[in-house]
Amino acid sequence: MVYDSIMHILLIEDDQKTATYLGKGLTESGHVVDHAADGEDGLHLALGGKYDILVVDRMLPARDGLSIVRMLRADGNRTPVLILSAMGDVDDRVEGLHAGGDDYLVKPYAFVELLARLDALARRGSCDDLPVRLCVGDLELDLVRHKVVRAGKPIRLQPRELRLLEYMMRNSGQVITRTMLLEQVWDFHFDPQTNVIDTQICRLRSKIDKDFDRPLLHTLRGVGYRLDDIA
Repeated sequence: MVYDSIMHILLIEDDQKTATYLGKGLTESGHVVDHAADGEDGLHLALGGKYDILVVDRMLPARDGLSIVRMLRADGNRTPVLILSAMGDVDDRVEGLHAGGDDYLVKPYAFVELLARLDALARRGSCDDLPVRLCVGDLELDLVRHKVVRAGKPIRLQPRELRLLEYMMRNSGQVITRTMLLEQVWDFHFDPQTNVIDTQICRLRSKIDKDFDRPLLHTLRGVGYRLDDIA
């Protein structure tokens, strides 16, 4: 599969066999590939800002992949990042996304899937109006630095709470069901029959609504939840 648009890709991968395989496949697909074999070299190249997309292995010598992504985001670099890792648990993937990764692909993977994911990230990254901040009323979420502020007051959230809030802010004003939260925030495609959602919603509400005059997080009994600033 060869794409119409040529991407300049930085591959940060320490395993030489994997790097050669991916580099050859991406080049044959029409893209230009640079390779860094450790985290420090990869970060140095990535900070140059000349790449359309980054493919970053999570476990790297000198500097791990997630620290690379965090430093890039802290520097304001918004280049799309696909994280590659053998660490495939839900919490591992969530950690990678919260570090600033745009997608997370678990090893082993099919090369055609990697290509498809890169193409999707390239389409998403081509939009100039991607938000870097979400706002609902006086509640703000900085997507780059993962900072939450309401009415000028900083709010500290745990990673799962942050992911929950981001999903709800991206869908503000809409009814969000338990099934939607299970699939999009917890990556469960079944109901584990626990109160995990109720517990997290309660914790999130205590942080973003407590001590403020106007509640933003509403429970619709028997239906789901809604985040909005409607009186």
